[in-house]
Amino acid sequence: MSNSFIVEQKSLLAVLASMQPICTKRTTLDATSTILFNVGHRELVLKSTDLEISLQASYLLKESTILHPRSFLVSGRRIFELVKELDGDITCTIEEAQLTLQSGFVHLALHIKSADEFPPFPERIENRMQLDAAFLLSMINRVAFVIPQNNANTALNGLFLEINNNEFKMTATDGHCLAQVRSDRYSLPETSSWLLPRRAVFEVKKIVESVPKEAPIFLGTCANQLVFSGDSFNFFTRLLSDTFPQYEGILKREQFTPAFLDRSHFSGSAVDVRFYAPYLLNGIQTFAEDAVRLYLHNNTKPIIFESNIDRYSVLYLVMPVASTSVHGR
Repeated sequence: MSNSFIVEQKSLLAVLASMQPICTKRTTLDATSTILFNVGHRELVLKSTDLEISLQASYLLKESTILHPRSFLVSGRRIFELVKELDGDITCTIEEAQLTLQSGFVHLALHIKSADEFPPFPERIENRMQLDAAFLLSMINRVAFVIPQNNANTALNGLFLEINNNEFKMTATDGHCLAQVRSDRYSLPETSSWLLPRRAVFEVKKIVESVPKEAPIFLGTCANQLVFSGDSFNFFTRLLSDTFPQYEGILKREQFTPAFLDRSHFSGSAVDVRFYAPYLLNGIQTFAEDAVRLYLHNNTKPIIFESNIDRYSVLYLVMPVASTSVHGR
């Protein structure tokens, strides 16, 4: 057989699973529901895009009789469903308009299409910096929970990433709360900022959770897209064109009274203060230490929580609400 290759079921299934949120999203192009297969003598490269986010993943083949690269499209949902039911090594054979999957005594066939139907895929990545996977995941976890899904102000439906010659910073707000995490562990000579869509943030989070903690993650750009890359993947996301709110002024703490909070006092029932209790609870749960510093000024200013630990500076802000609003919720 000159058109066959062998893959391991678990490895292929993991890649196909990561592409399901992309290939199952409805778009104006039918081809976005497919996954592009590029098969060579040693490597399989899969690509999926919904025109907003894109994922490319590579996989070293166990065996291949393919001497010249072959490219074709397969229904992303259908091949995922079939591979999920198989086990062990899968022998894939390419015929004119069909891909046959064989595992043990099971033979399954899939219709394939021309790769020419696939939309243009991002190319030419310019890597800007290298991050540790554990660091990136920790940063995202400390702020992503604040990002709203469908705020009327579309600029709030994203994560604001800023890098300068001093620090790496992530900020998110829903208009009521603001979360920010900073670290001097990484920096760039020139100041750069990007506003990532909420959906892209959580897809990156899932991908990074699946790689070893010490694995390198590269942050790069590709035209008007931001790229997160690992040893075997490239994740591309378009950026929000809206302007993130100017938040610096509200973080100033002149005339605020500093204090320390024991997190255990905020577990369980809501607290009768002029802040919406769930906002307080959601935020302070992101702090690892037991005692958290906070700042208060008056009933028109926010409450600001802050901590500095392990080269991270974490900040969480909640705007006050009128007492009638608190009791009316």
